[in-house]
Amino acid sequence: MQKKKIMAMMLSVVLTVTTLTACSSAREGSSSSSDEKKSEATTETATEAESTEKAADTTEATESTEETASDSEATPAATEGFEEGATIGVSLPWLGTQNWKEAETMFKEELEKAGYKPIVQAADQKVPQQQQQIESMIENGAKVIVVGPIDGTQLGSALEQAKDAGVYVIGYDRLIENTEAVDGVVQFGSVRTGELQGQALLDGLKKEKGEGPYNIELFGGGPADPNAPNFFKGAMSVLQPEIDAGNIVVVSGQTEFTQCATEDWDNAKAQKRMDSLLAGNYSDKEIDGVLSPNDGIARAIVTACEDAGQPNPVVTGLDAENESVEWVWQGKQYCTVAKPTQDLVAKSIEIINDLKDGKGMPATDVTTDNGKKEVPIYELDPTVVTKDNAKEVFANDPDRMALMD
Repeated sequence: MQKKKIMAMMLSVVLTVTTLTACSSAREGSSSSSDEKKSEATTETATEAESTEKAADTTEATESTEETASDSEATPAATEGFEEGATIGVSLPWLGTQNWKEAETMFKEELEKAGYKPIVQAADQKVPQQQQQIESMIENGAKVIVVGPIDGTQLGSALEQAKDAGVYVIGYDRLIENTEAVDGVVQFGSVRTGELQGQALLDGLKKEKGEGPYNIELFGGGPADPNAPNFFKGAMSVLQPEIDAGNIVVVSGQTEFTQCATEDWDNAKAQKRMDSLLAGNYSDKEIDGVLSPNDGIARAIVTACEDAGQPNPVVTGLDAENESVEWVWQGKQYCTVAKPTQDLVAKSIEIINDLKDGKGMPATDVTTDNGKKEVPIYELDPTVVTKDNAKEVFANDPDRMALMD
């Protein structure tokens, strides 16, 4: 009984304390509930922001990984390299001039010496044929394809296939345009070449023709060749100030590249145009000089002048072809510009070796916008050759030295 009374008293105390506490909480609740709700809202917002940020970071990391993976698939990694004895493709535009014939022979010989299996083909100035040859090289497992394009704007589809297959593409002597699927271009500076031709023409006129003003005509190369307008541009940067000053006169008035270009670099077409220029503009005057973009066209120009009974004009050239080296030595052609094929081939194989060893494309300070990307350019320096310096320039070239005996 006593125990029951004690338990009842204890229960009463507990109930009293609980009631007082509840009342106190109720009084405090009216002043604190707003703060608690704000605190809860702030906590929830912070949690959501943190969650969003983490999600964004995760998405960004995922996208970055995907981009890296995509890039890795599109372009061979610099560290991959490839095996000894790999297949290397070389696609040349044609074999119609000495420099391209030399390129065919030298690529076959030098790639074999370096331990590669070469596939070297020329496309006879036919773009579809060059596209097919490139596709065949891809199918035959080429690790690198060196391309001297017939038309620098027409190979995008074939080269995209090469890129998708993990094949490196190196432009040879000419820029490949409007595609991202080119890793670099080995060439002699084309604008610089034109500058040298223009200056050589001026120097030759002063040396061979006495006091001016001088009557001249202008020829350009094949319009599909991206080098051709650059040769012309470089030459005109030297000649135009002299034209403006009246020191030289383009008698025909044809001073735009589109007027002066020679379709397909065709010597016969150049000679036909020269015949027409002489007949239409020089019946009562002499022609003093002609800007020619290469040696074959130079010889066609000289021949046309001889046929028309004109004194031998000062004529420029390019490529140091054997026949023109003889003509320079004999004084029939004033100059040529040497772009040694062996130097272009050697530089191309040097890059191929770097790729094989997993070093990637070499660094270069020179790039050119091809319409789709900034393409690394590996430029070599051309050399003007006249009778005065021919033996010095070709001192280590026994074949050309023999032409000057």
